[in-house]
Amino acid sequence: MATKSKGRQKIVMAKMSKESNLRVTFSKRRCGLFKKASELSTLCGVEIAIIVFSPGKKVFSVGYPNVEQILDKFLNAQDSSPMNSTTLQLGQALRSQRVRLLNKELSELLIYSEEQKKQGEELIKLRKQREEMFWWEALVDDLRFEQLDMLKTGMEDLKRSIATHAQNLVMMEHALALNGCSTSTGLSMTSNGFNLGHECGHPIVYQN
Repeated sequence: MATKSKGRQKIVMAKMSKESNLRVTFSKRRCGLFKKASELSTLCGVEIAIIVFSPGKKVFSVGYPNVEQILDKFLNAQDSSPMNSTTLQLGQALRSQRVRLLNKELSELLIYSEEQKKQGEELIKLRKQREEMFWWEALVDDLRFEQLDMLKTGMEDLKRSIATHAQNLVMMEHALALNGCSTSTGLSMTSNGFNLGHECGHPIVYQN
């Protein structure tokens, strides 16, 4: 047997005792309220301002075209009658809250900008240090004249060293061929040069 639905239950309009539920409900209802204000302004072409103080004593507001303009218009309309102190306090509280929020946002932006600046300077410093340590790894087009000159000199020295080493190897092979020796015992370095171990005659010492 199907159970009967109790139908739509009436919500008891009383302040919530649980703090977490209160904050969540406030956030949802505030967004809904501001949305309705936007729809009312769009559909009817009216000027509207809503100011809400949260349970945490924060001020939230929405206005079309904007809250300040509507408040000024409202306050100016009250000039002919005694000014309500509550209205004045409300306007002042809203302005002060907006100023504090703007100052907070500005401070956060300044701090963020300063942090980004320091990080950028540190990256530039690290890049320069790496370029100075391993400057030869950079593109040729990025090298300074002095670095290009050093690179050229180094390459020329390397070329000469390779040529000298190759010539030494040829001369050693030629000497071995003339003596008819075998290099089965290997090649060793001495204080006088290269000592070629062989199986015949005396060792051949080649000077650098």
